[in-house]
Amino acid sequence: MLYSDAVEILTVMRGWSWWHYAVAASAAVAWAILSGTPTDIVDTPLFVRMTPVVWWDYPFWAAGAILVGLLAATYVPAAGMERLDSTQGEKLLGGGLLSVFAVGCPVCNKLVVLALGAEGAMTYFAPLQPLLGFLSVGLLLYALRARLAGAEACPADLPETEGRMGGSA
Repeated sequence: MLYSDAVEILTVMRGWSWWHYAVAASAAVAWAILSGTPTDIVDTPLFVRMTPVVWWDYPFWAAGAILVGLLAATYVPAAGMERLDSTQGEKLLGGGLLSVFAVGCPVCNKLVVLALGAEGAMTYFAPLQPLLGFLSVGLLLYALRARLAGAEACPADLPETEGRMGGSA
């Protein structure tokens, strides 16, 4: 089932216009900066992270940025088409926020420190961060799959997509 979903997603994305890809790339870069700066994965002189960045922060950060970019591109209507309704907004918001919690410094997160204290953040929250990373990627993948399945199900979108691709898929 997973393989067929991936093929279906890639088939729909193959029919995207250059504008879809430009929006995807721009949104991915914007999300990488917006989520990487406060978590200090993108090193800035604004503040110093209290705990070092661990190796798994980078894949979750990159996957989150790529998936948010692809999701943003699903909101770009095809030429002459109306915009699709947003049915997966909660998953996008949840996946995006979880990706920030997954890669952020546990001691720098004021909500976590307020709830658990600094020692509790390191003892209880820090070990859960990889799980949060997987949950965020899972929610973003689910939202992307649902958005693209909705785009593919729209019968009015098929002739326009085939015309832009220069033939059928």
